[in-house]
Amino acid sequence: MSAILEHANITVANPQATAKWMKEVFGWHTRWSGNSIHNGFSLHVGGDNSYLALYAPPTVPQDPGNSYTTRGGLNHLAVVVEDIEATEEAVKAAGFSPNSHADYEPGRRFYFDDQDGIEFEVVQYDD
Repeated sequence: MSAILEHANITVANPQATAKWMKEVFGWHTRWSGNSIHNGFSLHVGGDNSYLALYAPPTVPQDPGNSYTTRGGLNHLAVVVEDIEATEEAVKAAGFSPNSHADYEPGRRFYFDDQDGIEFEVVQYDD
């Protein structure tokens, strides 16, 4: 049996602002938005087969602790792209700083943190 990850749900300060840069950097689109659990607001952004659910509670969310020492912590999200150089330029244009570049099997990668402190890994697999 095989499974495919359909979505992940993460808490952000401003779902609209997060979705805006994700659309510009990754070429995603809004799939749905509206009121959600605990009187919050959610926005689903992604492609046709998978997405991120961006959730904001009615009050400002707390800053996270160190994810690598927190049970259930979100360490990073990885996104596969076709053109890593173009994506890196889009990441910079969105105001983020790429770091930790690496080139090893099975492909190249870099990382960046968004405005909520969420770490993203961008990967381009070798052909």
